[in-house]
Amino acid sequence: MSTRFITALVLTLFCGIQAIATDNEWSRFRGPNGTGVSNATNLPVEFGPEKDVVWKTALPPGHSSPVLARTRIYITAHTPIDAKNKSSYQLFVIALDRKSGKELWRREIPRVHKGRLENLNGPASASPVTDGENVYAFFQDFGLIAFDANGREKWRMPLGPFNMFYGYGASPILVDDKVIVPVDQDLGAYLLAVDKNTGKTKWKIDRPEVISGYSTPTIYQPKSGAKQLIIPEAFQLSAYSVADGKRVWWVRGLACEMKSVISYDNEYAYINGWGFPLNQPGKQIPTIPFEEGLKRYDKNKDGFVAKDEISGAEPIDRVLSPNYGFDAFDLNRDQKLDAKDWDVFRAMMASENGLLAIKLGGAGDMTEKAIRWKYQRPVPQVPSTLLYQGSLFMVNDSGILISFDPATGAVIKQGRLKGAIDKYFASPIGADGKVYLISQDGTMSVVKAAGEWDVLAVNALGDEVFATPAIADGKIYVRTRGMLYCFGK
Repeated sequence: MSTRFITALVLTLFCGIQAIATDNEWSRFRGPNGTGVSNATNLPVEFGPEKDVVWKTALPPGHSSPVLARTRIYITAHTPIDAKNKSSYQLFVIALDRKSGKELWRREIPRVHKGRLENLNGPASASPVTDGENVYAFFQDFGLIAFDANGREKWRMPLGPFNMFYGYGASPILVDDKVIVPVDQDLGAYLLAVDKNTGKTKWKIDRPEVISGYSTPTIYQPKSGAKQLIIPEAFQLSAYSVADGKRVWWVRGLACEMKSVISYDNEYAYINGWGFPLNQPGKQIPTIPFEEGLKRYDKNKDGFVAKDEISGAEPIDRVLSPNYGFDAFDLNRDQKLDAKDWDVFRAMMASENGLLAIKLGGAGDMTEKAIRWKYQRPVPQVPSTLLYQGSLFMVNDSGILISFDPATGAVIKQGRLKGAIDKYFASPIGADGKVYLISQDGTMSVVKAAGEWDVLAVNALGDEVFATPAIADGKIYVRTRGMLYCFGK
């Protein structure tokens, strides 16, 4: 019996146990503990707007994913007030009946702040989380709010304003009696734990070394010791104590900008990160110390490098230019770079894109001991990997699907998903021996869950998709720009 087969068998058994041992509901972003794996069976393979539809319900737009309570589906959304003004909108938490898809209630959330949004992000990106009855939602324009199953407000905690480069992208999670919110922002980053019953702060930990990030935490239970929160951050993967928020261990070497959630088995985490095209290993541009930067750019000699002072044709000039990276390095958005901004710029340029396998656990800086392997060819910006049935799956833009041996990082198969060549924002999910992948234009590929994968079906939904689907009880819940579908045989 080959080593690779034994490894695959062990991982398959563990992932199966993991899915069964965790709540069968899809209660948070990416399902049970963020794995993207469901133990549901008898799922449809070929489906669409007029095929195998159990129900469909029109919804306002939003990038958040649906989460499943016992009798409810919860989702967040926004509705434009003025079509000509992108910053004019209302925010909502919405509850649907799980069996029929009927909207049961809709609660408007006040806008306390105007959050920064860039490119394709939206004001309802964070997925809610549920304990099976109540729902806990986060909006960057408001903060945290909780409702019971009937839509009665339990508590609220206004937070912010926030300063993430692309706008808020992580989702809250539940650990025991705590709602956990990671606030990875360019200045004043912190990690927050709130009592789910009262809305009172349990603890709050400042993280001054953290800048903009968009990753949702995962719960890690060491063989001995208390639960930890695993969070992919800029440049590093960190573990924090659930009990008090203290940082326990970390591994350096991640990309400068993290959006994905870890995949994991009982020993290793798998995490992909992409910052700039220039962050491909061996292709990083050389940078200079801040003092030399002042000599090169600071024309008015005020001790800062202003946005309008950047000029030149060298690679460093192009990266710093207003049309490329300047705003990403300007942490306080004051249109000029100080010494701290410059240090972040240099760190961003020195970081490497890639997919890493990292051994879980330890104390303090585990960088030298923990990295098992690296894959440093192009990886996706947003979608997470999927560890399912002994293989690790990753989808890149243009519909390039890659399967890896998780033990070695060796590529098993790489190919293009014909008929689904597009950008990808939703993460792949696994169930019933299949991997489901959906592109931005709403084309869902169904693939056999094996290292030597094969495409079983390609289904066109005909509408834009950013949200990761949910799976439970033989049904697939897919949110498009204007609809929530429930597909089932």
